[in-house]
Amino acid sequence: MEILGIIVIVLLVIAGLVYLAWEKIGDADIKFKIDKHTPFVLESSTDNKAVFTTEIEIANEGKQCATIMDCFVRSQLPYEQFDKVEVRAKAELLGSPREDDYFEAVLIQKFEKIKIMVKIELTARHNEMLNGIIPHIVDVPVDVVYQHTARHEASLSKHRLVLPAAKIAKLMNVELAD
Repeated sequence: MEILGIIVIVLLVIAGLVYLAWEKIGDADIKFKIDKHTPFVLESSTDNKAVFTTEIEIANEGKQCATIMDCFVRSQLPYEQFDKVEVRAKAELLGSPREDDYFEAVLIQKFEKIKIMVKIELTARHNEMLNGIIPHIVDVPVDVVYQHTARHEASLSKHRLVLPAAKIAKLMNVELAD
């Protein structure tokens, strides 16, 4: 019986040492700083389309390298709420623009930061002109979704980003209707 007690104590000590070693090694700690995004800017506009952009910082504040395997942006403005514009959005690594909407995986070393650019494209529907729609525009919410991994299993996270109606109107030099 004494031997069994000694074996249990030894196993607990080994488990404790493994846990402490694991804690020292650590893991990545991704901080998606969406609430500190840069102000939206109007990248381009035509009679029926406008593209707005903002930059978002992603920091790895952990002790291990992290991988952002995918990042995409999904509109949360259904036609039932506002059917005058079609909203398309995408994310791309700042400095590495892509025309195919593909987000190439990127490594973020420990204590490093990267920036992504979020583009939100508003296209007028029903053969209307965008300047006639903007006075009645509503806030445009999008979800920024990203898949990430490090020492932990891959997982998806998402954060809400809102392009305010007032900002759209201001950048387009149009007044909002009451």
